[in-house]
Amino acid sequence: MHELSICQALMEQVACVAREQRARRIVSVTVRIGPLAGVEPALLASAYPLASAGTLAADSTLVLERSALRVRCLQCGAESEAESSRLLCGACGDWRVRVLSGEELLLASVELERE
Repeated sequence: MHELSICQALMEQVACVAREQRARRIVSVTVRIGPLAGVEPALLASAYPLASAGTLAADSTLVLERSALRVRCLQCGAESEAESSRLLCGACGDWRVRVLSGEELLLASVELERE
């Protein structure tokens, strides 16, 4: 389960933010996940309590936001949403597309409680 190692890396980022802001504790962590990120949101959520144990984020809430998969057609130039199982242009149906978003795994925000 590589989601645990992802959560551990996330905790390092969050701890850095907390130190910089002189936080007393971390209230919530919001992560944005694209459908092509290679991460299973349910497994990430189940790994979070293990990774956050013993840190300032121990009692925090993990908020998962899903981002849309957007593509730009190399044939007609249209931008549209697509499904991860069907990377096709939403306008003309062509398969030659460039992924614009949907591959990301981003730390979107951290809510802190300061002293």
